[in-house]
Amino acid sequence: MINEFELSDDTPVYVISVAAQLSGLHPQTLRAYDRMGLVSPGRAAGRGRRYSLRDILVLREVQRLSQEEGINLSGIKRILALEDEERRSRLRLAETQAEIVRLRAELESTRAVAARLAGLLRSSGGGGALVPVRSGPAGRTGPARPAPAPHAPPAPSAPAASGNAPPEGTPAGIQATAAAAETGKEAGDG
Repeated sequence: MINEFELSDDTPVYVISVAAQLSGLHPQTLRAYDRMGLVSPGRAAGRGRRYSLRDILVLREVQRLSQEEGINLSGIKRILALEDEERRSRLRLAETQAEIVRLRAELESTRAVAARLAGLLRSSGGGGALVPVRSGPAGRTGPARPAPAPHAPPAPSAPAASGNAPPEGTPAGIQATAAAAETGKEAGDG
């Protein structure tokens, strides 16, 4: 947890006069850069500008590019935008790589558990079989079951004939329909 007094490089703390001194620029220049969108500082409750350490570093880079490299302000704005985009891409890449490492570790763990379970099943000799598991509605998992017939007529012995049938579309109603379909199949098999 971050202490409320800990400051990061992005914490806006410097008033415009201090930011101007630290960057070597005039306060009016900082205001102009803000209007142009080169460096957009945070705002205090009274709407006064507050610059972060990162803002100061960007201001210094703007001054260097302008004075030493002779780049105009619109070119500097484009350079800053590309640098910011690259920084965000690097962060996303690092997050993605960390997620890949986590998922690989999880996959290896799952494979190890599956191998142990398969070994136990083979060594038990009970003749049991592994039951495939598939994802069901709402992300629930369970043994794979055949889908109920879409328009199976209810059998006379099904709960639907008793008058206390659950409403269609509910989980109980779907199960009742599937049971009725199974009963009808069994009656037709004999």
